Amino acid sequence: MSLSEFERLDIRVGCVSACERIQGRQKLFRLRVNIGTSEIQVVAGGGETYQPEYFVGKNFVVLTNLEPKIIAGNESKGMLLAADHRGEPIWLTVPDHIPAGTKVR
Repeated sequence: MSLSEFERLDIRVGCVSACERIQGRQKLFRLRVNIGTSEIQVVAGGGETYQPEYFVGKNFVVLTNLEPKIIAGNESKGMLLAADHRGEPIWLTVPDHIPAGTKVR
């Protein structure tokens, strides 16, 4: 991947304002994420490891310019980024004092 290709990715700090499990899908969450200029809905996994309360009020690293995708009947307009440690997502977080919408580069 070239630097110009990487620069096309819009990665920002996003603060989760709400999170709930998707009915019938215990491994999936529906999150409302403030990305500074707007709030987007994101579908994320990790339900086998995390509780919804873990996400609310925290800042995460979010890829914001993905094409919307329908996952388990819900539109997802971004992706929370995570490390994969032995098959378990370790969410990439940002300190609370960093404003939502801050560009990650």
